[in-house]
Amino acid sequence: MRNRLRRLVLGATALFTAASALPAAAAPGPGRAEQHPSRDGLSAVIRYTEYGIPHILAKNYADLGFGTGWAQAADEVCTLADGFVTLRGERSRYFGADAAADGALSGARTNLASDLYFRGVRESRTVEKTLAEPAPVGPSGEVRDMMQGWAAGYNAWLKKNKTTDPACAGASWVRPVTELDVAARGLAIASISGEGRFVDTITTAKPPTGATPAASGPSVRKPDVKAVAKAADELWGDPGMGSNAVAFRGDTTANGRGLLLGNPHYPWEGGRRFWQSQQTIPGELNVSGGSLLGTPAISIGFNAHVAWSHTVSTGVPASFHRLTLDPADPTTYLVDGEPERMKKRIVTVAVKDGAPVTRTQWWTRYGPVVTSLSGQVPLPWTSTTAYALYDPNASNLRFSDTSLGFSKARSTDEVRASLARHQGIPWVNTIAADRAGHSLYTQSQVLPRITDGLAERCSTELGRTTYPASGIAILDGSRGDCALGSDPGAVVPGIFGPARMPTLENAPYVENSNGTAWMTNADRPITGYERVFGTVGTQLGLRTRGGIEDVAAMADKGRLTVRDLQRQQFANRVPAGDLAAEGVARACAALPGGRATGSDGTSVDVSEACGVLKAWDRTMDTGSRGALLFDRFWRRLEQAVPPGQLWKVPFSAADPVRTPNTLNSDAPGLATALADTMTELRAAGIALDAPLGSHQFVVRDGERLPVPGGAGQLGVWNVIQPTWDAAGGGYTEVPFGSSHLQAVGWDGSRCPVARTLLTYSQSSNPESPHFADQTRLFSGEKWVTSRFCEKDILSSPKLKVVRVHERH
Repeated sequence: MRNRLRRLVLGATALFTAASALPAAAAPGPGRAEQHPSRDGLSAVIRYTEYGIPHILAKNYADLGFGTGWAQAADEVCTLADGFVTLRGERSRYFGADAAADGALSGARTNLASDLYFRGVRESRTVEKTLAEPAPVGPSGEVRDMMQGWAAGYNAWLKKNKTTDPACAGASWVRPVTELDVAARGLAIASISGEGRFVDTITTAKPPTGATPAASGPSVRKPDVKAVAKAADELWGDPGMGSNAVAFRGDTTANGRGLLLGNPHYPWEGGRRFWQSQQTIPGELNVSGGSLLGTPAISIGFNAHVAWSHTVSTGVPASFHRLTLDPADPTTYLVDGEPERMKKRIVTVAVKDGAPVTRTQWWTRYGPVVTSLSGQVPLPWTSTTAYALYDPNASNLRFSDTSLGFSKARSTDEVRASLARHQGIPWVNTIAADRAGHSLYTQSQVLPRITDGLAERCSTELGRTTYPASGIAILDGSRGDCALGSDPGAVVPGIFGPARMPTLENAPYVENSNGTAWMTNADRPITGYERVFGTVGTQLGLRTRGGIEDVAAMADKGRLTVRDLQRQQFANRVPAGDLAAEGVARACAALPGGRATGSDGTSVDVSEACGVLKAWDRTMDTGSRGALLFDRFWRRLEQAVPPGQLWKVPFSAADPVRTPNTLNSDAPGLATALADTMTELRAAGIALDAPLGSHQFVVRDGERLPVPGGAGQLGVWNVIQPTWDAAGGGYTEVPFGSSHLQAVGWDGSRCPVARTLLTYSQSSNPESPHFADQTRLFSGEKWVTSRFCEKDILSSPKLKVVRVHERH
């Protein structure tokens, strides 16, 4: 049987290889004709290896999209179908208007708000207009083929297979899709940090009625800087979208070739999950990695020459424009004294067990009218003033082409070339390494073209507070000379060109843990970029500090291998613990009678905690004793003690990685935080020195799996943001954290040396054999050895071959 299977695979491979090697005169012509190379329609060969990882073999891009759509549907049909309901604006129809929305594709709180927004996008034909643009503004023919093929593959799977996932088995909302649906998903992903953040205010903004006073008062003119910073953190500091990545230059490695470790932090559930595959068109494309669900190209990955990953950046992907309104009509605004009427989007949404709901949205030359930056920073629509949001990613369908360029790249230079040509990365940094030993960091993303000079010249009074505090620009929209303009080399107006992007090439290491570009390498700080990209010379987060400490030490040690990357991923070191645990233990031991007063006024015996904290190994390994105690304490301490009072040695831009330091053990709130933590753990019946894994776990298939790692606010590289459920035994589920891990290098062979891990496993269907298999590996801090080359795929003891077809 094994020999017969191998012959089948080898035959299929030879067939595809022969097709890809046709001379030009015999090859299919350009355009859409290549989508249907035979009367049977699209087809692909999918070779499954361990952990259900598919290796998709195809003759062309349409077939590759077909195989990818089929295989994604097989693993994630319910998650995908739920997302397509969102994109069609039909959540209220199927799930009720007031139910919580799908948080994977927007920040809408309710299904109704989500539907009003996405129906508006659909009815405005934004996607069709963008698809019709010639490349590079619109998608290339290759990506169009992949999107159409993906839709056909998804539909073919639905037609041929019965859905077993209880989340949507038999549901009427699981329906076929079109290329338009696939493209709409890409657009939603691109704009999720811009318009997607403001869905609730976009869909509820209304012009004033009657006599409404002009915006005035201290809360509007001069908002509290802390409120602005908090609003920015709420909008663009989403803990569900984070990451670490590091690339090492060849002179730090054992063989002179580059190394890359990617550790994106993404949701473990829902439509932002990654999905693993290898995509191969012989002679044209061969790449492995993780795709965001519903997208046809590899989002982060590696090939025989280059590896890359992304981290969510500090760039602010949207800006605001204050509109000066016509006194006679609050839906008309003035630009250089000339009136322009706002455009109405009248949207009707069907509602389950109720009458349809119709609402009006208001749009301007800049974008939609919004009425708040956050609950703390209102942007009121008055009789004289309104505010509009500008999101350059709201028409950005270039992410897949940028990613496809990475997939074909043979060097970090070609990664940069793809970024420069397509300019499709919406809200992330790119970190890459290559076989030749080069390293690359670049914050090449689509941002509104807000220069510091423009902000100085055109900011409103409110904007003069928000821009320096958070990078949020609020410009005077009544002045034509305050338009964003265009940079040389920019694909579209209103965004920065490639030359303006913060970039560091060929440093011994480049590292990012969602901090600013400034501290990509502590010895080679990046400066000179505009405030909208991020700050320079400001305090670093603990995860950035810990990451730089770790990778700088690795680079100094040298002779690095993929195994060193694997060790870094699961070191589970707690920088907050290294900085503070000893001081907390001493402060604890110094408390009179070993007692502290809790926030409720109760005196609590905390003496047991002193020894546990002193003995703690400063890690978040599953066997670590004292880790849970410190974790729960630190969360309370940060809430109780203002940042300026937490440390004795303040931050210094001259020593950003090591400051601030030295815990202020006399800080008000420290003893209270300790008392409250003791009370909480005792009430839950959790021993202070219990192993972390006994109380930080997930349950899969009835099995309790300990989970290593810890919160980003502790500085842990291996981020896990678990859900606290004291009655359930502690941290009992992981909504987001480390996701698609990859440790990649090269040796003298043609095959990359790669280890991967999809922490939450390939399928969210509890009936799938690949629902929890990689989660068990993650629990044990183990990896998957990537099977990239044909010899490795064919030698898999779990090899399963599926040939999939589109029948007409």
